[in-house]
Amino acid sequence: MAIFVTGSTGYLGSYIVNELLEKHSRKLILLVRAQDRETAAAKLWRAMQLHMDFSRFHQYLHSNIKVLLGDITEPDCGIGVSNYQYLVKNANSILHVAASLNRKSERTCMNVNLRGTLEVTKLARAISDNHGLKRFSHLSTVAVAGIRQNQVVTEDQAVDWNRSDYDPYARTKKFSEHLIRELLPGIPLTIFRPSIILGDSQMEATTQFDMVQAFAFLAGLPLLPLRIADRLDIVNVDFVAKAVVTLHQKENPNFDTYHLSSGTNSQTCQEITAALSAARNRRQPTYLPFLIKPVSTLVHLLAKQRHSSVGYLARLMEVFLPYLLWNTVFDNSRVVQEIGMSPARFTDYCYPLYQFATKHDFAYPYQEWPKAE
Repeated sequence: MAIFVTGSTGYLGSYIVNELLEKHSRKLILLVRAQDRETAAAKLWRAMQLHMDFSRFHQYLHSNIKVLLGDITEPDCGIGVSNYQYLVKNANSILHVAASLNRKSERTCMNVNLRGTLEVTKLARAISDNHGLKRFSHLSTVAVAGIRQNQVVTEDQAVDWNRSDYDPYARTKKFSEHLIRELLPGIPLTIFRPSIILGDSQMEATTQFDMVQAFAFLAGLPLLPLRIADRLDIVNVDFVAKAVVTLHQKENPNFDTYHLSSGTNSQTCQEITAALSAARNRRQPTYLPFLIKPVSTLVHLLAKQRHSSVGYLARLMEVFLPYLLWNTVFDNSRVVQEIGMSPARFTDYCYPLYQFATKHDFAYPYQEWPKAE
């Protein structure tokens, strides 16, 4: 039997797939949105080359991986009757990673995060009715906690339906959690809520650049419109993938919901900028918290410039800024105790990440599919 994984070609999805293949030798059924098998294989290779060379990838593609062409926003995930029947008979657990992180588009988040999750949930029920489903794991986000300020939030305190949401992404992920719980009674569920995923503690390379570009921009400013003692709950992607894979495969996890975060060990703005400044042999920036409101207003105005580099950067900052200003962290004691490891400190790997991103002009040096000789 195999694990069915959505979102395998995304940044976090590639880490989860790599963890399952390299450390657990699992059989995987991967849903890939593509017009044909050649395009799907190339798309998957593009995602996985951060983790392995082509020879290794090609070996897995013809042994441990079955690729299904589809789209979670279409009926029956868009895979056709025969493939749907195959999936129902051959998958015994689901890792639902696919999502839209487009925090500015209500339409896209509704379509992917809600309609898509509904289709995957219907598949879960079909598998459960056929031969039973060992586990349904869903990747959510700490942002389901809504607008917060100066708090430490536990898993059970996070969802408050009377609290406003930051953006469409947070809103649709919160309702996706509710949908899963309501429609899959009796099926073992695990909901994972990562905080700000930024970089890998084991290597400098990344293919995720939106958040990194916003971080690098702030790192280069001599003046920062932030509060010096605010904590930023940043977590390394390798920790998140390890936690997801470990708990998804555990027979009886202790809880059904986990914050994958740095928790109360989250570092302050000052700690992060001090480490970066020291590594770059530069003076630390000056913090000017009274500029928070005017800078936020300016960023919002500049974000309306649709066809300029300034507008693009402003749109990144418009998404990133709220997460820098809420000074809220998410208790991670559940996951740390259960898997026996803690996230890395961001200051231990942020400079190599910064170097890689700026050296490569915020673009990963992808390799094309090798030509046949």
